Amino acid sequence: MKGHKRMKVTAILPVRNEGAFLLEWFAHHRACGFTDFLVFSNDCSDGTDAILDRLADLGWVTHVRNDGPHSEGPQWAALKQADRHPLIRQSEWVMPIDIDEFVNIHVGDRTIAALLAALPKATAIPLTWRFFGNAGVVAYEDRPVCEVFTRAAPAVLHWPWRASLFKTLTRQNGSYGKLGVHRPRKPDPARMAGQVWYDGSGRRLADRFHTARIFTDPGQDCFQLAQMNHYALGAMESFVVKSDRGSVFPGVTSLKLDYWVDRNFSAVEDRSIQALDSRGLREGLQADPVLGPLHRAAVAWRKARFLALMEQEPWRDLYGRLLMTPPTRVLPKALAETIWKAHVRPGRAKSDDQ
Repeated sequence: MKGHKRMKVTAILPVRNEGAFLLEWFAHHRACGFTDFLVFSNDCSDGTDAILDRLADLGWVTHVRNDGPHSEGPQWAALKQADRHPLIRQSEWVMPIDIDEFVNIHVGDRTIAALLAALPKATAIPLTWRFFGNAGVVAYEDRPVCEVFTRAAPAVLHWPWRASLFKTLTRQNGSYGKLGVHRPRKPDPARMAGQVWYDGSGRRLADRFHTARIFTDPGQDCFQLAQMNHYALGAMESFVVKSDRGSVFPGVTSLKLDYWVDRNFSAVEDRSIQALDSRGLREGLQADPVLGPLHRAAVAWRKARFLALMEQEPWRDLYGRLLMTPPTRVLPKALAETIWKAHVRPGRAKSDDQ
């Protein structure tokens, strides 16, 4: 429509050594309806920062170098900078996302606009993680993540509670003073009465979500309208490289087998994300005379890094354990409840975020 102003929806993305996955991620989320990307790179050695510079030249992203050291971790350092960035202040909706997370909308044309049309009163929509497991993929290959990994956790999962964590699409209306990893922070008490939060199945969420919660209630299907596909593991070779990169949290130097087991669900097939066609955008980026070679160099770096890590005993041990570990068992409700009951002992109050 002539004169129609396009809604400004911005994703905030922190990255380190993820160059091999950038083009697919940006193509998908542009197709999904994000209009802007504020990207923070830190301490990259695989060409991630060069890829982002080229994407910035092409008008795709705003790239900010966020090299460390960071006492609070690179993710929080990036969010603090994002709080002050003009792009965030100009946006109508914002969402911090990671490179292994893909927004997957199930309504209308599968875009952010369609989700907001389905929930017109929403001031925030937390999208609950849906873990996509490794499904026995050993070797890292340069193929789209959303096509390779199609086995996931069931819609209803009772444990672990981390599977119910969410990332929040938030309207920028002054209700919150700061961005957060999972939810907006620093709520303005005077504005909380006007908050209307819905989960990914369109259920209105209780008031406690407006100020504190970072995960939806386990044991519910929160994916009817939208979900956050979480490809936290990838191929076994790629997971070793990811573990070497380290966690975004300060003091956590590498990811371990417990991280793998908590996320390696392959119980059901879910190809729903493939209904949003971003192939043309991805192929266009790969055809760019600068991006194409940079992408291939990042792929080669990832493969070479795995081989280098295999020369060290601790990384061979991790890789061997990945090869031996079966997919994670889905716990029935009765068995999962024994964990909750052990956690909430008589006389101990259960907080909103436990």
